[in-house]
Amino acid sequence: MYKLDIGWPKIPEYFTGQTFCVAVDSLHGLVYVGQRGENVPKVLVFSQEGYFLYSWNNTVEMPHGIFVVNTATDSSVWLTDVGTGKYGHTVKQYSPSGKLLQILGTPGNAGSSLIPLQFDQPAEVFVEESGDMYVVDGDGGMNNRLLKLSNDYKEIWLTGTNGTGIGQFKIPHSVTVDPVGRVWVADRDNKRIQVFDKITGEWLGSWNDCFSEDGPYSVRFTADYKYLIVAQLNMNRLAILAAPLVGSIGDCVMVSTVQLADETKPHLVDVDMKSGAVYVAEIGAQQVQKYIPLS
Repeated sequence: MYKLDIGWPKIPEYFTGQTFCVAVDSLHGLVYVGQRGENVPKVLVFSQEGYFLYSWNNTVEMPHGIFVVNTATDSSVWLTDVGTGKYGHTVKQYSPSGKLLQILGTPGNAGSSLIPLQFDQPAEVFVEESGDMYVVDGDGGMNNRLLKLSNDYKEIWLTGTNGTGIGQFKIPHSVTVDPVGRVWVADRDNKRIQVFDKITGEWLGSWNDCFSEDGPYSVRFTADYKYLIVAQLNMNRLAILAAPLVGSIGDCVMVSTVQLADETKPHLVDVDMKSGAVYVAEIGAQQVQKYIPLS
């Protein structure tokens, strides 16, 4: 279903750290990459053609997840920071050029409070055009929860505690929303995907069958919303799952896989909703690779 675009990026040497996350701005043809390391730029910006454009480093410590949202008036980049220093435990909004616009959480302090809002190693954020956002919190800290926040950053609903039961999480690692009002969460260490109602937060079902060997690290829909792309880091592969359009989510059906090289360690992915290209952030290979759909 996909083939590797070996010409992306044009100069891979710009990847100088561990590449943890990637986000596509399909409206403006940009690809943002979050990387970690000593004395490396934390966010790299490429064109969809693979040319390096610029980088920024302002107030970013340890990026984990990254997301681009476009509204009628502007576009911005949201980033989750799991650092342990003065910028960590936050979800931050930046301009495309890296100007800090908003900080959610208490920088440098992990917590579970809602007033003030606190996180502990927030893993990923998904923002809708309305400004409503979903945060999976977190990546191994004290919290195992999914929060929905309004566009003025107030809690609309919260679900999840640490555990293996329905609606509980063990490292909720990635989150996305489909067009029919369902929120999909990669419940990594429980080796399942759980699904919730966008309006109420009610649990709608879970998929376990596809992940007996390795838990899901990412959840992203293809451009036509027919499939979910799921990274399985320890198996070095992408799983392509059939996405139910409406109604019951049913059982997990694995349609195809993309096997990556040993020790690639795919961590998080994003999809260009115009071209259908899949970008994979690989912490083992320390690169982002682009896969294009076979026509």
